[in-house]
Amino acid sequence: MRSEIRRVALLGAGVIGAGWAARLVENGIDVAIADPDPEVRRKTEAVLGNAERAMRGLFPEPPARRGSVVYAASVEAAVDGADFVQESAPEREDLKRALLARADAVAPPDVILGTSTSGLLPSRLQADCAHPARVVVGHPFNPVYLLPLVEVCGGSATVPETVATASAFYASLGMHPLHVRTEIDGFIADRLLEALWREALHLVNDGVATTDEIDRAVHYGAGLRWAFMGTFGIYRLAGGEAGMRHFMAQFGPALKLPWTRLEAPELTDALIDRVSEQAEEQAAGRSVRDMERSRDDALVAILQALEGQGIGAGIELARWRANRRSASESG
Repeated sequence: MRSEIRRVALLGAGVIGAGWAARLVENGIDVAIADPDPEVRRKTEAVLGNAERAMRGLFPEPPARRGSVVYAASVEAAVDGADFVQESAPEREDLKRALLARADAVAPPDVILGTSTSGLLPSRLQADCAHPARVVVGHPFNPVYLLPLVEVCGGSATVPETVATASAFYASLGMHPLHVRTEIDGFIADRLLEALWREALHLVNDGVATTDEIDRAVHYGAGLRWAFMGTFGIYRLAGGEAGMRHFMAQFGPALKLPWTRLEAPELTDALIDRVSEQAEEQAAGRSVRDMERSRDDALVAILQALEGQGIGAGIELARWRANRRSASESG
């Protein structure tokens, strides 16, 4: 598989695809975007602007080289000459399969085809490709240019070299590749997020809490710990000196209590209206771009704090900073 990546084809430039463009450009990699949206240039440039602003918060010094962005007229034109392909189209299996197959027909066999799918099985997405061994999931998180996690998962036809090479490439971008060793719907992170999302919908649907109250329950509490410690680490500490075994003995019986429901409530028009209206009330008139910049500022501050502690995502930021410094000195 091709290990030297200088140009990446991005198939789809919505929230995730544009985020990929920003992270790649900030790492000195040229990108070619294929997206039928007539507004793709305007939307992508807005994300690139936000990303550059956020990057200056993390890295006051400019990158040794900023990548370029071109907008291709077709999937084939974007893929032609690319060293890596990242598909980020809407979460529809038929659409993703078709895009990957079109890219597969053009790209040399040593070019990896990555898909940003949030939870579709790679074995199905690679099914129409003549070279399915080079297809792999590279599932990032929004905003892609700041959050380091990327889940990497191969399908039944994916070879280990593809997973290893894709993981190394993502790591070179300042990301933390998490190898999902067992192919499963939703992978790891989204299965966890989905459980919280379903319970939150029940709480809104039943009138127990508003969207704002639920969000405050997260970001004033467990969300602060989740920035550097996962569920198992947190519950290990909750067991005190006796550890996890004591926690399980003490709180295990609560698993039999009606504290959560994994089945989602029916998405009635009334529930959709309620969630949408409450979410807009939370926004308090702020534009999406204003909210993105506020989010980015908070993430930059948290990442820098974690870097100072040498913990969690701060480890990846320190590694990324060292890579950028090395590139700048050598350039």
